[in-house]
Amino acid sequence: MSADERLQDWRRDALRLEEEVTKSVIGQQTVVRLINIALFARGHVLLEGGVGVGKTTVLRAFARAVGGDFARVEGTIDLMPGDLVYHTYVDAEGRPHIEPGPLLRHGESLTTFFFNEINRARPQVQSLLLRAMAERSVSAFDREYRFPSMTVFADRNKVEKEETFELASAARDRFLFELNMPTPADDDVRRAVVFDPAYHDPDTLLQRITPGIVQWQQLNDVGVAIQRSVTASDTITRYVLDIWRATETPRAFGIELDNVDMDRLIVAGASPRGISALVRAARVVAWLAERTHLLPDDIHAVLLPALGHRVFFSPVYELRRAELADSLIAQIVAKVAVP
Repeated sequence: MSADERLQDWRRDALRLEEEVTKSVIGQQTVVRLINIALFARGHVLLEGGVGVGKTTVLRAFARAVGGDFARVEGTIDLMPGDLVYHTYVDAEGRPHIEPGPLLRHGESLTTFFFNEINRARPQVQSLLLRAMAERSVSAFDREYRFPSMTVFADRNKVEKEETFELASAARDRFLFELNMPTPADDDVRRAVVFDPAYHDPDTLLQRITPGIVQWQQLNDVGVAIQRSVTASDTITRYVLDIWRATETPRAFGIELDNVDMDRLIVAGASPRGISALVRAARVVAWLAERTHLLPDDIHAVLLPALGHRVFFSPVYELRRAELADSLIAQIVAKVAVP
């Protein structure tokens, strides 16, 4: 079988995976598509939303559909870095024991690591997670443990702020996407969520999903093949570089935001890692659309989730991040010349 034929088979699996996940959630098609894109771009996802919108359910659904082993951690203020790598207990005879923690328990078969309410965990815990995300490895017990197929999904409750720790810029930059999962606005979706008993039991919903749809051991190789199969023309390359510059000096591109001093807005634009992430994700968008070349629409489809959290505002504007990031990205799309 040729490389093109294998990628076609994987595309069918990717689209089927998306269909399966939507069996457990309703009214969140955009979020599901973006998580699917991140999975095949081999990037991690930070999901934000209000209480009870289904963040945990959609992440558990992806874990079941992808297959491999799954580990979960609940973010709490008393969680320590060691709690991710080992677990201590005393047995019935009073003897102490040490066992591998959630990061190490499954070894190289760990495919999905879910950190629930990550902003409740201390910065020391977040720092350990950074290495696991960046290198897919961690050192413990005088050896290095690797989990090459792991994807980290984290969620953050945007409502409660007490006893929470905001993620540092370096931590946020490790996530390929930062996604907002809104409360559904469509009346039919709201009616189903509230009155259809099927949506009252997440465990039963998850049983609808066919497990292990994709061969998780091959995700990294497929991710590399996708990146190599989708090309970027010189005009698209220049367009992406202009977008990068616009995140650094928006005024140079004629970008103005209401009630904002544009000379004081930006502390730092998108990082090289961020722009690379944007292109990786856009290539997956093109691949899912059965194309082997990038279009501006592919860039636009992932521009906000890939860069919105990677443009760093001065403190006076940081409290308005949600509003300003959306407006800035919209202005970049409108003002930067599209090839």
